[in-house]
Formats: sequence, C-alpha cells, structure tokens
Amino acid sequence: MMIRFIFLFALLASQTGFANYILIPMDKAQSNHLKAYGLSYMLLKQEIDVDWLLNYRGGSFMVQYSKAIEKECKLRAIRYEILSDADNQRLLAQLRQPDVNMDAVKLHKAAKIAVYSPIKISPAEFEDTDAVLLVLKYAEIPFEVVYDEEILRGDLPKYDWLHLHHEDFTGQYGRSLRRTSPADVKAQEAIADRFGYSKVSHMKLAVAKLIKEFCAGGGFLFAMCSGAETFDIALAAEGIDIVENLDGDGVDPDAQSRLDYSKTFAFQNFKLQLDEYDGMNFSDINSSAGRFRGYGGNDAYFSLFDFSAKWDVIPAMLVQNHENLVREFFGQTTAFSKHTVKPSALVMGTSSQSDRYIYGELGRGQWTFYGGHDPEGRGGGRRLPTDLNLYPNSPGYRLILNNVLFPSARKKKRKT
Repeated sequence: MMIRFIFLFALLASQTGFANYILIPMDKAQSNHLKAYGLSYMLLKQEIDVDWLLNYRGGSFMVQYSKAIEKECKLRAIRYEILSDADNQRLLAQLRQPDVNMDAVKLHKAAKIAVYSPIKISPAEFEDTDAVLLVLKYAEIPFEVVYDEEILRGDLPKYDWLHLHHEDFTGQYGRSLRRTSPADVKAQEAIADRFGYSKVSHMKLAVAKLIKEFCAGGGFLFAMCSGAETFDIALAAEGIDIVENLDGDGVDPDAQSRLDYSKTFAFQNFKLQLDEYDGMNFSDINSSAGRFRGYGGNDAYFSLFDFSAKWDVIPAMLVQNHENLVREFFGQTTAFSKHTVKPSALVMGTSSQSDRYIYGELGRGQWTFYGGHDPEGRGGGRRLPTDLNLYPNSPGYRLILNNVLFPSARKKKRKT
C-alpha cells in the first residue's frame, strides 16, 4: 500500500503540484515565436516576472507554472515545456557558469508603448504595412497611437517606448506623394497651423527635438525605415532650409556644408539629396539610394553579432534569435551606409554592403535603428500588409519584438 501511495504521489507531483515552471523554448522547435513575445508581455502586464534566458535555445522564456499560463500557451499555439523546481535550479546554475555565454535576465514590467503614425489623423493607407503595427497586433501586445499633436502637447512622458516607421521628419511628405495623399498633407498642415508653425518642416523639427528629449530623459526609441534616416537629417539640419519648393521656397544653397552632425543620434558625414525629383531618396545614409529596387535580392542576408550575455546584456537581448542570418528586405531606407554610421553607435546586424541594425544610448535613454520596411517583404512600393499568420517564426520580426521587451529588464552597463 505504501509503495502504491508513493508511486501515485510521484505521478501527481510530476504532472501538477511540483511542475513549478513553464519553459517557452525559442529555438527552431518553437511553433510560434511571435506569439511567445505577446504572452511574455501579457504576463508582465499582470505583474508576473518572466526570466529571459539569453543565448539559451534561441533566447527562451521561463515563468513560474500556473494552469492559466499553460492554457494561454495552448490557446496561442505556443510550444512549451514543463520543468520541475529542481530542473529549473539546474538550468539556472548552468546558465550562470562563468565560462558559458548564457544568462538569465529577469523582466519586471511591461513597457507602455506608443506608435507614432499618421493613422491618428488621416487615412494614411500606406501605414497599413507598418511592420511594428502589424507585429504588435499579431502578438497581441497593446499600444497607443500618437502623432504630432500629442507630442507637441507634451504627452510623450506618459510612455516608456516609442516607435517611428516610414515617417518623414524633414517635412517633405516622404518625398513622394505616391504614399502621402492630399488628405494626409492637409492634416499635417492643420496641426502645424494650430501650433503656430509657418511650415510643416518647422513643426516636424520641433517634434523630432521633443522625441530626442524623451529619449535623453530615459525613454526607449525604436525607429525603422525612413523614420530613422529622416529623424537624424532633421536634427542635423536645424535652422537650415532643405525642403525644395514644397514649403514655398527653395533650399539653402549652403545646406550641405551647414549640417551639424553633433545633434544626431546615429549618423554623420552624410550627403543630402537636395534636388527636386520624383524619387524617394533623402541622403546617402540609405545604402540602396540610386540602386535597383530589388536591392540585395531574395538570397541576400545580414548577420547578427554575438554578444556576451553576462557583460553586454542589452545588445545580447536585442539580438536574441533562432537564426544568426536574417534575410535582407527593402524599404524607403533599406539599410545604413557604413561610412555614415557614427563610431559611437553599436552595430548589431550587418552585411557586406551596409549596417542594418544599430543601437546607442542618449542621456538616460536608449535607441535602436533598424533599416528596411517589412522583414518579410521582398520588394518595394505599395502592397498589401504582410499576413503574419504565414510567418509566425520570422527572425526579422523577432528583432522588433526584442526591442519591445528589453525595457522590462533592469539596465546593466555595457562592457564593450
């Protein structure tokens, strides 16, 4: 009888009470990488700490077991494994061995997310293909949309994390009215008028400077595509007219020589595209400027650097992935010309042609710039939004979601 009781107790312990942790592997065995980030965010929102296991099986997550969490994994089609408390302790001890490039970082809170987008004030149909909007919705991560008016009102301190995508902070409406409709232009002009700016370019500069203040004060900035390039151009061109005719006059003939690169986040020594034409290039920051639209092709990749999980914690978090090579993808700003990237910027993803994924610090805040428009897009121009149900394991989209989660960790100083 006693032997039978011990056997039944052990069986129950293995299935319920002593199954103390849920491991969410993020290697190639994972069925839905993107939804796993959404689950982790949901748990943080509920004030449940999550361990991020850096460099362990693709950057796996671990959380204390509950039936509710197990049910959520099933509902979201996320692969998971159940560990005993003893298994958990052995795993953590393994990760913390000094000669092993792995570690566990505890995530404590869910960052409050804002997405800067013209969908706040106008039809902005092109914004339907904003990769961050797509992946936040797919992963079921809540966010709020802000635009120029909210930023000029001083609303940014309400948020922890801000995203910019294919926006144009130079006030040139993307340099192509193919994606900026008359309604979009009118809506931006109306905001400029309400806040007393004579030109949209002046308003956009004011917005860029407030975003810079947000980051310096401790905020997290994530920018993709032309949102990264034009943000730095606008800051460098403060007080200089670089807008051809759209604002009622021409460019300053000395604009190029007057640029102040000390005001920028990531880029220096870039050359502006100042001619009025029907293209979409802003400067030679964009490594695909003037090249064919199929830049890189479908068989080109950029590589992610390997960082120390124990000493270079932030970049290690930002490159967690199940793939070290990520397929190139096009954008209005496809990637960043190497000669324009400041030495102070940490390059995390690069190819032979360009730098794709870079990080830096400003004051008490941090920023990441990621080139390209849609990690699963294979061409440029107007197209339908990507259906992420077809790409639940996208390594390119994982880089976006790494940025969503890393503000949840306590900051450690980067060693290299």
